[in-house]
This record gives sequence, C-alpha cells and structure tokens, in this order.
Amino acid sequence: MNERITQYRDRMLGYWNQFGKKQKTFIIATVTFALLAIILLTIQFSKTEYDVAFTGLDSTDAAGIINYLESGGVPYKLGPDGSTISVPSKDAARVKVDVGSQGIVQNGSIGLEAFNESSSLIGMTDNEFSVKYKTAINGEVEKLLKRMQGINDAKVLLNLPTENVFASPEDQEKASASIVLSFKPGYRPNQEAVDGYFNLVKTSVPNLPVENISLSSSDDTVLLPSGQGGATGSLTTAVQENMALQKKFESDVRQSVKQFLSRLTGPDKIEVLVASKLNFDQVSQKDNLVTPVDTENMKGIEISAQKVQKSYTGAASPSSGVPGTGEEDVVNYPSAETNGGSSSEESSSTINYEVNRITKDIIASPYVIKDLTINVAVEPPVGQDTLDENTQAAIENILKNIVGSYLADSGTTYTDEDLQRKVSVLSQPFHSDATQTSGLSLSSPLVWGVGGAALLALAGLGIVLFRRRKQTTEEEEELALPLTPEFPSINLDTVTNENQVRKQLETLAKKKPDEFVNLLRTWLADE
Repeated sequence: MNERITQYRDRMLGYWNQFGKKQKTFIIATVTFALLAIILLTIQFSKTEYDVAFTGLDSTDAAGIINYLESGGVPYKLGPDGSTISVPSKDAARVKVDVGSQGIVQNGSIGLEAFNESSSLIGMTDNEFSVKYKTAINGEVEKLLKRMQGINDAKVLLNLPTENVFASPEDQEKASASIVLSFKPGYRPNQEAVDGYFNLVKTSVPNLPVENISLSSSDDTVLLPSGQGGATGSLTTAVQENMALQKKFESDVRQSVKQFLSRLTGPDKIEVLVASKLNFDQVSQKDNLVTPVDTENMKGIEISAQKVQKSYTGAASPSSGVPGTGEEDVVNYPSAETNGGSSSEESSSTINYEVNRITKDIIASPYVIKDLTINVAVEPPVGQDTLDENTQAAIENILKNIVGSYLADSGTTYTDEDLQRKVSVLSQPFHSDATQTSGLSLSSPLVWGVGGAALLALAGLGIVLFRRRKQTTEEEEELALPLTPEFPSINLDTVTNENQVRKQLETLAKKKPDEFVNLLRTWLADE
C-alpha cells in the first residue's frame, strides 16, 4: 500500500516538475481562486435567510412567541430592542398563521379571553367578575384603538360605575375614560381621525358621553373632539388639504412638462422644478336678474289686458249747483233752480306684462393660480458642453406658453418679458454616482460574477493542462529512440530432435507472432 502511494506521489512530482515557474504560479493562483469562489458560493447558498415576522412586541408577547418557537424547533433571531423576532424566510408565513391561531400575541392587552382562564372550583365571586369585566373592556378598547391608522400603542383606563336599579337612565352615573395614545413616528392625526377615536370609545363603552372621555398623546398633547375644539382641527385639516392640492398641481405640471420635453432632449436627460402660488378663496355668488323680453321697447310679454269705459247722460237736479256762487245768492244755500242736462264718462285700462326672471348661483373654482414658475435643467448632447441656442430658445418658448395658459385666469395681464422671467433653462451635464449596497445576496451581480470567473478559471486550467499534456506526449514521441527488439533465443545446439525445434517455432509463432517474424528476418539477413 505504501509502495503504491509512493509511486503515485513520484508520478505527481514528476508531472509537476514538467511545468515552468510561470505555469506553476498560474496553476496555483487559478486553483486558489477557484477554491475561494466555491467556498463563497457554498456559504452564500447554504446560509439561512431570515425575515421579520413580528414587530412592536412587548415583553409578554415576545416571551410567548419565543416559547412557542423553541417548543416547535423553529430557529429565530431576537432583535436588539427585544420587540422584533425574525424567522427563516421559508417558515415566515406558516409561523405567522400558527402564532395568530394560538392567540399568543395580545399586544399587551387582555380582552375577553380573560374569562377563559380557570377560576376557583367554587365559582367566580362578584368582585372577581367585576375586575375581569373591567379588564376585558379596557383590553378590547385598546385593541380597537391599536388597529386605527397611525396608532402605535394605546393605554385605556375606564371607570364603570355601579348600576342603580332604582334610578332612571337619565339619573344613572355616567362612565368615564382616560386614554393615552402613542403615535407612529412622523404621524400627526387630523381632526377627522381624532373624532374617529372619540366615536370608537363612545360606542364601545355603555353610558359613556363624549365629554367624559379624556384623550391625550404620549407627548402631553390634549386631543379634543370637533364640538370642543373643532375649529382649530378643521383649520388644520383645510390647510393640509390645500397643501396636498398644491403639491398635486405642481406634480402634474412637472410630469407633463418633463414628458413633452423628453421627446426633444431624450429620456433621463431633463429635470423640472415647478413652484406655484394658489389662491384657495372660494367665492359664492347669487344673482336675481329681471330683464325685459323686448329689449328694444323695454317691454315684456302681455299675458292679460282689461279695459273699462263708463258714460252717463241725463237731466240736471232741480236744486243743483254750487251753494252761494250766484250774484244774488245767499252763502251756503243752494242757488236758484235751473233746467238743463248732465253727462259723465269714465275709462280705465289694465295690462299685465311678464318679464324674464333669472336666478344664478355661482360658486367659483376651489383654487385659482396666482403665480407659476418653471425651472428646467437639461443635459446637453454627447460631445457638447451646453445646448445650442435654437434648442434652448425653443424650450423657453414652450415653457412661456405653458405658464401663460395657466395664468390666464389669474386676473393679471402678463407681458412677454414677465413670462420670460418666470421660466429658466439650465444646461449642465448630470453626474450620478451609483450607490453600491454592502453585503452579498443571491441576486447580487458580484456573486454571479465570482461564479462566472471561477468557471472560466477552471476551464482555462483544464485547457492549459490538456495542452501541456499533449505537448509533453508529442515531445516524448519525438525524442524517443527506437529500441532494439529483443528476440527470443533458441539454442539449436542443445536441441537434438527436429520435432522439438519445430514445436518451439510453432509455439513462438502462436504466442508471439511479432517476435517470430523478427526472428525469421534475422535469419534471412544472416544468410
């Protein structure tokens, strides 16, 4: 066994010594690089990837989940803060479902499941039931609040008075609630969200009016419903909506300008900055107008007409006349009798006209564009430091037309010089540094690059060895000297029987035909 090992070692040393110094260095470097690549790929493909399965856990929930994972033999990683647990990626979904079905995660709040706990054999006392009931209600309200958007944690303390069977519902003592909310970083609730918190608590607890709810945040900010402090909340909501509308308008203008100019400059070679000023004063106007149908004669349409004429003719009264008007008449006494006739005539006309009655309720747009500026940065073509004047002038004209169309209803007349000051075009090459992420992953180009380099190195090593071996074989064949064939010796002097000679020749011809032929050739040459 040792001799065979020694033979293999000698053969390998002999084969190794056939290479030159540069070839040995190249082979050692290639093998080392290939081994490192194989080790790196093996580690990368064999390591376990972890995904975060649970976040924001308190100590009780974290301990319950860890016990469940350890009992099931599932590996896990606990975050530095103790509130995050990660599990292998392939088991993340199953672990979430299993833990959720077990009811382990309570988020620090114990709800109606408190009644599932075993009590004493003699039953539950009234005091024990009251304590568990209050704890359950507190826990359920906390769970509901934690499901609201933006709330990270909630602590609820309810005061549930004892019901009096002799008092009417109006005379019953009202419940009260004290709530402290912890919001997620960067989240600020608007007035609608605050009203939702109050409504949720009010409807969850019986006989709890809104004025008996004390709601505050973890930074000592008191939250009030709309009835008690809704003016400020409504104002804040309106400001947020206005800011969102202004950002939306600027984003739409930026996208439309960038999309259009990209056809002139090419994609990813233009950046647009839009600044606007909007007037959010909403104007409501009501007009009641009355206009004639016939504007030339300023008349309406005759819808009805009435004409009345009266006339009377007859003899005068014997004692008629004006008292005390004659020369011989006594004052205040009728004048002398006269004989004559009397007549009277009366006429009246009534015409009803109909006119146009117009009622207009005008509500202006929710916003008006008061000012708009557009700034554009363009990367010049390849081989140029700046844009040519024609392209820059065309872009400026396009931007001026866009700004002018948006400011048409602003109430201000802008000249070409004013519009020119509201647009600008900057020509400058863009420099973007590609960020490289640390760490290796299965999709990392570095891993695939190393694997490809390792395969190329192995392929190169195989080619070198094959060529080296072929070259060595050829050199050995060229340098090999022809060897003198060894012919079997037959001592004819010692052989006395002719039959023995013939048998030896036949045996040689059967077993070693090549040597037999060489022997014949030698005999013929000697003769």
